[in-house]
Amino acid sequence: MDAFEAAKGFMPLDEGLALYAAAVRAGALGLPLLEVGTYCGRSTVLLADAARACGVTAVTVDHHRGSEEQQPGWDYHDPEVVDPELGLMDTLPTFRRTLHRAGLEEHVIAVVGRSPQVAAVWGGKVGFVFIDGGHTDEHASADYEGWAPHLAEGGLLLIHDVFPDPVDEFTGQAPYRVYLRALDSGAFTEVSAHGSLRVLRRTGAGA
Repeated sequence: MDAFEAAKGFMPLDEGLALYAAAVRAGALGLPLLEVGTYCGRSTVLLADAARACGVTAVTVDHHRGSEEQQPGWDYHDPEVVDPELGLMDTLPTFRRTLHRAGLEEHVIAVVGRSPQVAAVWGGKVGFVFIDGGHTDEHASADYEGWAPHLAEGGLLLIHDVFPDPVDEFTGQAPYRVYLRALDSGAFTEVSAHGSLRVLRRTGAGA
């Protein structure tokens, strides 16, 4: 928890604890725990520790150039994670330091790339998918479409930043629409909700 709270990121403690509990439950399937949207590793620390406890591996996917709201001029921009040579966001070095300080490097495979491309070449099943990447409809939908088919029966799908209120259009409406889409598909049943985090279980073969 010290490593989680020390890491850069936006997930509050109560949602982090719910994420960890879900990851431990899903880890019982003996399959990888998959995260979309690494940023600086705040939530990855929890998934890595859950993976260690369950004897599985956490996989985290991110291009590390920052999502839309993290670019210069936007509310969530952090100049400390800008590459001074390129002038572009680069959260990978900060993420690696986060994992190292937590002593969890050996429990995580970090994939640097765009989520849909990685999903397209992924060859196996996962027991857990945590969608916390881009917050546009394009990106949130692509994350769901790419990874939901890889989720095993009984596995857990978690969606972060689900905000039903239209006032949150920029930060949470796209994840909310993905959450509704998952429920409408007939493939998922809601397990719990914690703040903006939704936990669903695959109970059917839909997509």
